[in-house]
Amino acid sequence: MNIEIPTTKSLYIEMYFGETKLSSGTATLISKDRSSHLTLITNRHNVTGRHQETGECLSKFAAVPDAIVIHFHKNVENEDVGKNWLEVRLPLYRDDSSPFWIEHPRLGEKADIVALNLNWGNDVHKYPYYLETDLDSSNMVLTPAETLSVIGFPFGLTSYGKLPIWSTGFLAQELSLIDKDNPVFLIDCRTRQGQSGSPVIAFRTSSYRTINDDGQEVAKLSGTKAWEFLGIYSGRVNPQSDLGLVWHVSALHELLQAAEDDSISRKKVENSSEKENV
Repeated sequence: MNIEIPTTKSLYIEMYFGETKLSSGTATLISKDRSSHLTLITNRHNVTGRHQETGECLSKFAAVPDAIVIHFHKNVENEDVGKNWLEVRLPLYRDDSSPFWIEHPRLGEKADIVALNLNWGNDVHKYPYYLETDLDSSNMVLTPAETLSVIGFPFGLTSYGKLPIWSTGFLAQELSLIDKDNPVFLIDCRTRQGQSGSPVIAFRTSSYRTINDDGQEVAKLSGTKAWEFLGIYSGRVNPQSDLGLVWHVSALHELLQAAEDDSISRKKVENSSEKENV
């Protein structure tokens, strides 16, 4: 199956209360590089089931999710990616009612992005966005009105199997204006419910602008496709607008580090408990 690499990186998710499906959305994996900690990223409002600003319950069932189902690429020998899927259901809360998800270490509940740490086996293919390599960043120079894509699952729809749909729009502001205390930017794109948590990328098939070693802006011709991972889509500013909010990739660096720290600290506690029980 001939599909673009970013197509493999968006994962279909469903939120449940008991056996009742409340909503669907999008998630993606991120890591610093191929050898470092890997975590799942989605929007905070997906896992809380509440409006990020008002706290209002989002479900028509007046319920909030207690579990999440993630549709991973199943690792099947000699089978193309995109043909086999593995559903993984995880609780969202521990026995003490504390959430499994990790919030942004500096912005906390104000940030509509969270991380979930998973235990990985060989039964799934993992296709993350790498934050500290050139695999998902070409150091593109991007200005307002340039095209970008939101890759997710509008209304829970898929293009094939559980592969995502690409919605393409435009950058609606200067990226240089992003505030560290509110690291979001605006896009102009016809997005809909179910795309919350989608990766947002600038995808180019032939040329793009970048900064050379002398600090000058230059046009670069590429014989291969290139893309720039820009962040995680959060939703429209209101139902009547096609303006949408994206949490910038700079905020993901901090969230990834918090997820890694949480994983290390919990493993230390588990190891300590195991020693005490010996």
